[in-house]
Formats: sequence, structure tokens, C-alpha cells
Amino acid sequence: MNKKLTALLVTGVLVSGLVAGCGGDKKADQKPAAKQQFVNIATGGTAGTYYPIGGAMAEILNKNIPGVNASAQSTGASVANVNLLSTGKVDLAFVQNDIAYYALNGTEMFKDKKVANLKGIATLYPETVQIITLQKSGIKKLSEAKGKRVAVGAAGSGVEANARQVLEANGITYSDIKVQYLSFAEAAGALKDGNVDIAFVTAGIPTAAIQDISTQNPVALLSVDAQQADGLIKKYPFYTKQVIPAKTYPGQEQDINTVAVKAMLVATDKMSDDLSYNIAKALYTNTDRLKSSHAIAKNISKATATEGMSLPMAAGADKYFKEK
Repeated sequence: MNKKLTALLVTGVLVSGLVAGCGGDKKADQKPAAKQQFVNIATGGTAGTYYPIGGAMAEILNKNIPGVNASAQSTGASVANVNLLSTGKVDLAFVQNDIAYYALNGTEMFKDKKVANLKGIATLYPETVQIITLQKSGIKKLSEAKGKRVAVGAAGSGVEANARQVLEANGITYSDIKVQYLSFAEAAGALKDGNVDIAFVTAGIPTAAIQDISTQNPVALLSVDAQQADGLIKKYPFYTKQVIPAKTYPGQEQDINTVAVKAMLVATDKMSDDLSYNIAKALYTNTDRLKSSHAIAKNISKATATEGMSLPMAAGADKYFKEK
């Protein structure tokens, strides 16, 4: 009896040990939680294209990168976003490729204020230079802008630089016009109210601010002809020729030739290579979600993600785009 009892006790101890070894120490089997990383994304005004796409990006990053807590915030867009990046207040930002070029090289609005540590994550889609007037103004050509009240974008903005350069390509300087420094929304309101004759808007098409005004006030888009576009591109190589297709806006019956820059996603050299790789991978393996956020996002693809890149690439993102 004693031998049998001893054998049963030994067997029980062995079984208990096996159970403990197989499942007793659950902590040893658990993977450590991913380190929390906050990613603040600077976008633009709520009436533009950056804001809704930035919101979709934050959603994608939160769902696909463990430990990442991403959020999109409305800002003053490209120039303001470069300043936010340079001071470390945001980690990722939408910036036009021309503005990124100015910042990197310390020219235009960044004269003597070079931001040398910017890194490109990807180029996204064309930012079309749209030159808007009301049909009732009777203005047919940009050359007719002389003497007119022209909204050129907020002072020191990317739109303002585009307006000045496009006007210059058409032989017009600010001394030839009545300059109005107005944002997208302000320019739309001023057109409605008859306080400006022409407004420049640089954004993905269709642009909400222009759609809004065109529903009640038929608009006309002024073209940048081929000769002026060629001269502009020769001097400023970050521009490309662009067509605004007919029917983009209510009452627009013809294609309009103009120029465009590129929207980019930009970080700084403070972002780790691993994070820039994961951001690029998450976004470009979930482009369907991006495309559902705004019509212009249909242009976002891995095949074109480095076209028009005006900055040194972030190493991780560069690695992702070179993978087959």
C-alpha cells in the first residue's frame, strides 16, 4: 500500500510540474507590449484636401503599426507645416514639393531660415494651380489680370509663391495688380461678394472651396498656356503641366490647361528608419482607404510615390519603395 501511495504522489508531482511548465507561466509566453509612439500629422485647412486625407492616414497608422497613436490636426498648410516640423511640434506633415525645396535650400519664404533636416516619406498627388474668376466677370485670359483685384493666397504661403511665379511667367508683376492676401475660404467669400476679381488656389482637384462657390456662382477657370508653362518649368523644375478635366466643377464645359506642384508627406531626421518604413508600408498597402477619403487620392500609388521628390528620402521609406 505504502509503495502504491508513494508512486501516486510522485506521479501527481510530475503532472503538476508539467502543467506548470506548459501553461503556468503565462507572462513568459507573452510578447512585450509595443512601445507607444505618438505621430502628430499636420494637414491643412478643413476646406482643402490635406485634412480629410490626413485623417484617413491617422486611422491607417493606428490600425496597422503596433504602439502608434496617430492624430491629424488642421493647420495653415505647407509653410506652417514646415515650421511645425522644424520645431518638433509635429512628426509628419503635408507639404508641397516646391515649399519643401524652398525650405531645404533657404529660398523664397525661407530665405535665411533654411530647414536642413527635412526628409521625404512620399509624394502623393498633383496640387493643381487653379485660377478662378466668376463667369459674369467677363475675364477670359490671365493676361487680363492687369489692374484687377487678385487673391494670391495668404501672405508667405505656398499658394502666394505659385501665384507670383505664374503671373511672372505671363509678364505680370504685383505692381500690375491689386494684391489681396487671402486664404482659400476667404478668397471664395471675396469672389462671392464681388470684392476680388480673380483668385489663385493651389490644391488637389476638386477643391471644396471652389465647389462651394460654383454651386451658386458659375465660375470660370483661366488657363496657363503651353508657352508660359514651358518657361515656368524651365525656371522652376518642380512644376509639371496639368489638365483640369471638363466637368470638374459645375458649369465647366472644357478642359483647362494649367500647371501643378506635388503634395508630399514629410518628416525630419528625428524619425527612426523603422518608423518611416512602417509608415510608408502601412499607407501604401492601404491605399483603398486613402482613396475613399477624397477624390484626388485616386492618384496615390506606390508606382508614383517618389516622382517630383524634392527632398532627400527618409531611409526607411526609401527602403520600402525600392522593394519589389
